[in-house]
Amino acid sequence: MQSYTKNAIRETFLQLLEQKPLHQITVKMVVEKCGINRNSFYYHYQDLPDLVEDIVMREADRIIAENPLVLSDSSALNAIAKFISDKRRAILHIYNSVNRDIFERYLWKVCDYVVSSYENHFLEGKPVSEFDRGILKRTFKCFCFGVAIEWLDSDMEPDVQKEIDRFCSLYQGLLDEMINRCIQK
Repeated sequence: MQSYTKNAIRETFLQLLEQKPLHQITVKMVVEKCGINRNSFYYHYQDLPDLVEDIVMREADRIIAENPLVLSDSSALNAIAKFISDKRRAILHIYNSVNRDIFERYLWKVCDYVVSSYENHFLEGKPVSEFDRGILKRTFKCFCFGVAIEWLDSDMEPDVQKEIDRFCSLYQGLLDEMINRCIQK
C-alpha cells in the first residue's frame, strides 16, 4: 500500500508539473488531485523539494539500469536526452524553478554514470595513472553536464540527439589518442 501511495503521489505531481510551473504547485493540490490526505503525503515526503528529488533520482537510477554499459559513445547520452525530451515541460518547470540545484544534482549523477561507464569501457587494462584518469573523467563529466545545461538554457530547442550523434562521430578517435598520450608520457 505504501508504494502504491508513493507512486500515486509521484504520478499526480508529474501530471501537475506538466501543466504548471513548480512554484505554482502546492501539497494541497497534489493531495486533492491524488485523493489522499496531507498526512499521507508527509508520511512519504518532507515537502515538495523532497518529492522532486525522489522523482529525479529515481529517473537517474532507471536510466542507469536500462543502460548498464555504454556500448557506443552516444547510447547513454541519447537515453538521457530522450527522457528529458519526453518530459520536456516538467523538466523545464523543474529546471527553471527555485529547486534547480536538485535537478543539477540529478544531472551531475547521470553525467558521472556516463563518464564512469566510458572509463570502465575504454580504460580497462590500460596503464593510465590515477591522476590522468581523474583528469579525463572530470573533463568529460563537465562536457556532458555543460551540453545538457546549455540545451536546457535554450528551452531544449535544438535537436540535441542529432547534435550528440554528430559530436560523437566528430569526436571518434580522440579518446584513444588521449589515452595513448597518457600511456606514453
